[in-house]
Amino acid sequence: MSDTQKQSPRQLGELRKIADLLGQTGADLAEQRVQLRRRRLSMPASIHDSFAQLQQDFAGLEAQVLAEQTELRQLRALTELATRMTHSLDVDTVLQEAMELVIVLTQAERGYIILRNEDGGELEFRVSSEGGLVGRALPGGKQPEISRSVVNQVLESGEPLVADNAHQDERLAANESIINFVLRSVLCVPLQYKSRIIGVVYVDNRMFAGIFHERELQLMMIFANIAAVAIANARMYSLAEEILAEITRVKGLMDNIFSSVGSGIIAIDSDDKVQTLNRAAGELLAVEPATVLGTEIARLMQRSELPLRSHLELVKQQHKEHMLELSAQPPGRGEMALALSLSPLKDGNDTVRGITVVMDDITHLHEHEMTIKAMKRILPEGMVEQIEEIANIEMGGLRRELSCLFADLRPWATLPDVSASEKLRILNQYQALATGCIHETGGIIDKYMGNELMALFNTQLNPEARHAQAAVDCALLMRERFVAHYEALGIAPQPHYYTIGIYTGVATLGNIGSFQRRDFTALGKSINSAKRIQENAARGSITIGQATYEHLQRHRAGTGRYRFRRRVPIQGKGLSVVLQAYEVRQPS
Repeated sequence: MSDTQKQSPRQLGELRKIADLLGQTGADLAEQRVQLRRRRLSMPASIHDSFAQLQQDFAGLEAQVLAEQTELRQLRALTELATRMTHSLDVDTVLQEAMELVIVLTQAERGYIILRNEDGGELEFRVSSEGGLVGRALPGGKQPEISRSVVNQVLESGEPLVADNAHQDERLAANESIINFVLRSVLCVPLQYKSRIIGVVYVDNRMFAGIFHERELQLMMIFANIAAVAIANARMYSLAEEILAEITRVKGLMDNIFSSVGSGIIAIDSDDKVQTLNRAAGELLAVEPATVLGTEIARLMQRSELPLRSHLELVKQQHKEHMLELSAQPPGRGEMALALSLSPLKDGNDTVRGITVVMDDITHLHEHEMTIKAMKRILPEGMVEQIEEIANIEMGGLRRELSCLFADLRPWATLPDVSASEKLRILNQYQALATGCIHETGGIIDKYMGNELMALFNTQLNPEARHAQAAVDCALLMRERFVAHYEALGIAPQPHYYTIGIYTGVATLGNIGSFQRRDFTALGKSINSAKRIQENAARGSITIGQATYEHLQRHRAGTGRYRFRRRVPIQGKGLSVVLQAYEVRQPS
């Protein structure tokens, strides 16, 4: 027993002695008052008043001590319950006992722990105690007759609710359940776990009003905090069991899959000697299974250039499965990539008696990843990710509105008099800058043509309703990057080197070529118009056609976003009509 527990009865005993002394003193004073009256004398009024004040002060002190002792007992009981909850997996039983104790401590008639279903939001009575009935449900599956409106109010607000006289409480005047179920005292507090309301604790009394006060509220809040943690822990434990069962099921399924596809399997004993090597493993490592049984695994690893020793030692030390990828070079096979799973073989005493090695050839996957990486250096990422869709596009193509951009990045005449390889290096710098701009604005590069390129916006592979705006934004971004490049090189070409032309219209998109070799491209009058605009544009300018200008206006991309200057109409080779054109700049 703690010092505090020993001190409590002693304090109450001392109070009782003082109460007895006060009673005796009061009787003596009364007797003295009678004796004085017989002698026609009177006792000073101050003595009577002082003694009355002393009795009143003592009564207050006694009530306070009793309240504190009651609260101390309540907290001690809850502490013991909290310890049980945190050490017990049978949370419902402990919560049921706790609810019975709370009902006694708060003088409630009934009590419930009500949870909100995580999926549908319905209310679930997790623990019920009603008139001696203990359990998670009432007979016949009936729902307890409680104030659902009170429960919902606490669930929504996250604030506790105390009603000393529910019938006369203005907050509850409109609640039919208060009237129908004859509820007088109601106390409901939220169950909160990590700022999330998971339910409520609800107690009430249908016979007496005014039994719930601040002390009962604080008691219920403490109990609710303990219960919320216990319930959350129980849910997490249950979830962990489900996850573990699912992991076990998936692992068993994967093991079966490995067996069905012919994975290579090698079993070695505690002396590192090969005891089992199946046909698939023999094919992977280019050995006859029978020739390596009983030999040390080190010889097989050396022969196949498979660096596995350190990983085998790791499995022995940690006694758990280890998965990895390694490269090997079996005789006559060339370099290959293997996915390996190393698992300890244990006996009934949990002693490691060997290791199982399961291997699969993933060389083709590595090659595929390297191919994809190489393609992403040439093609935009969106086109690479949709390569299968590109392959399935009909050879005849599909007609679709798009915006086409042609750009001459650095005319041949502006290149310095250097070697061909140096000229190619310079052009690649400009192509790299332009390619980045196209990818950033959602375009697809149709083709590179030496110092020129062609880009498409709003194909099947990069749909974009505001494709004209995307193309113009791409061109302006190119101008910005080229100017920065000029500054980095210490040059200031006037005019700038580039000429960019953009036209919007319908084109035919699809694959051209043969079944052995295909190119995804766009053909049509609009593509030809974009090229003619670029060829007739002034150096250092971005020029668009009338159709592009109108598309920008329709999508409200022209007002305030760009500055347009109408230029001389274009009559170029292959054009049946004159093209009205505009030069585009950003507002200053």
